[in-house]
Amino acid sequence: MQAENITPPPCSWAPPPPGPCSRRLINIPLKDIIRNFTPSWFSVTMGTGILGTLLYTFPYQFSGLKYIAGAVFTANVILYIVFSAITYTRYLMFPEIIKLMLAHPQQSMFVGTIPMGLATIVNSIILMIPSETYPWAPILAWVLWWVDVALTLASIFVVPFSMILVQTHSLQLMTAAWLLPVVPAIVAAASGGLLAPNLGPQQAVVTILVSYVLWGVGVSLAAIILSIYFQRLIVHRLPPAEVIVSVFLPLGPLGQGSYGIMKLGMASKQIFPHFFPQIPLLGDIFEGVGIFVGLLMWGFALWWTILAVYSIFNYSFIKKTLPFNMGWWGFTFPIGTYTSATITLATLFDSAFFRVLGSTYTVLLLLLWGLVLCRTVAGTWSGKLISAPCLNSAFRAANGK
Repeated sequence: MQAENITPPPCSWAPPPPGPCSRRLINIPLKDIIRNFTPSWFSVTMGTGILGTLLYTFPYQFSGLKYIAGAVFTANVILYIVFSAITYTRYLMFPEIIKLMLAHPQQSMFVGTIPMGLATIVNSIILMIPSETYPWAPILAWVLWWVDVALTLASIFVVPFSMILVQTHSLQLMTAAWLLPVVPAIVAAASGGLLAPNLGPQQAVVTILVSYVLWGVGVSLAAIILSIYFQRLIVHRLPPAEVIVSVFLPLGPLGQGSYGIMKLGMASKQIFPHFFPQIPLLGDIFEGVGIFVGLLMWGFALWWTILAVYSIFNYSFIKKTLPFNMGWWGFTFPIGTYTSATITLATLFDSAFFRVLGSTYTVLLLLLWGLVLCRTVAGTWSGKLISAPCLNSAFRAANGK
């Protein structure tokens, strides 16, 4: 590949600091914005989408809260459509960027945010659009869920294979972002468990079985990565300040894994007796195992939560350095998944403890989401977030830097 074929104007490719351009967003050419639009932007839809579902299922409802959740859902749909259109245009205009992105050891991880963002829309459709009034809603959700499964398969196969065959990694430079390409399988499985009871019998069984397979793949790969990541923390201590927010990412597979296996168990109890009458207790067994495993994963996530909070406290209050970047959206979705599992446990056990804890997490997530959103809007307007790391690397390589 010739350097002149992929090198854009210096303003849009110049590596930070201070950023890709010293101009505000309104002064940056649209072509440069599209060229520098990375998959990491879909993490905005992940955090926004899960906030909407948590507000809708908030244990202590009050008048108007569901309308607020609906407004968040609508905003999330608009964001996802806009981001998808820009992403499609980006790879249509600059197809060579696909190769550069997959070869980049950090930016390629965010491919997994695309299916996870779509999964939050599927969940919101199931929860917020009543099938009794709108019978097309479960059908739409099911179609989108299969699209999400297809995107998930691309993420869990293409990105890990690129890590093995193309990219260069080291234990010291590893972050929990390695989880991002595999977590979509767990997220899609959880969506399947939520969706299945709203489908016809045949579709429900297929959805549950596919979801269990996805859950097994995602949780198994996540367990391997978490083991390596724990070794990395012991040997090389906490990650640098620029990526310290990634310490919250383990909550994603654990929280969503807990929520997903419980939802799948509940769906199995409802669906399996009609299809497997020869095993009368099969649905009850799946539900019981789901609750047991979900509680174990919730406990494991609690340990990572304490570690993550300490890590952030260490950097923000002791070292007094915590630079903002798009990775800050890594706060929102993992915390949201853990909150979903907590609220599900509150429902299953009718527990005031889990109900209060889940409500507290939801309020904290709302405040955090507002903070990150404000910082994102400010960074976008200033042009500092209009930057593609994979292109910056290519720029430096092309110029011998």
